[in-house]
Amino acid sequence: MNRIITSISLSLDGFFEGPDHDIDWHTVDDELHQHFNDYFRTMGGFVEGRVTYELMEEFWPTADQDPANEGVMAEFAGIWRDVPKFVFSRTLESVGPNATLLHEVDPEQVRGLRDAASGDLAVGGAHLLESFRQADLIDEYRIYVHPVILGRGRRFFQDTEDRQMLRLVETRTFGNGVAMLRYETVRG
Repeated sequence: MNRIITSISLSLDGFFEGPDHDIDWHTVDDELHQHFNDYFRTMGGFVEGRVTYELMEEFWPTADQDPANEGVMAEFAGIWRDVPKFVFSRTLESVGPNATLLHEVDPEQVRGLRDAASGDLAVGGAHLLESFRQADLIDEYRIYVHPVILGRGRRFFQDTEDRQMLRLVETRTFGNGVAMLRYETVRG
């Protein structure tokens, strides 16, 4: 059965963005980027909120046309174009090629998308992810901890009264010091 998976890069102190919404502290080298390419290539769809979708759509559809973006970056541009996208937004009126616009997070509809996809769904975007987490739609968390302490910024996990148990299923350390922690959601 297909799963809904989130992948997020975090600082050691739990921020996914710096104080000015910056992510220039991400240490993505060719090894880590190739890992992302190999992983995302298998996805049945990217599920994103408006902000994430617009950021990705602004750069990746034509990134491989720029000679400065070769190797793993050019490879990801093709992955971005080929993998179907499901965009959740209350404000967008249309989305680009190979994308479907959805307005509300309906858990049954999301499970239907998951089941109909050709592989797992990768969900991204802080607000959307929080909605998915609250609806118990996240099956797996892939946390990429970068070797930096930001001190302040935007936390990935929001305060909640609900406790969610997870099971560690994989760890991996990359040459640049990034550590991947892969957890499955424990249910029942």
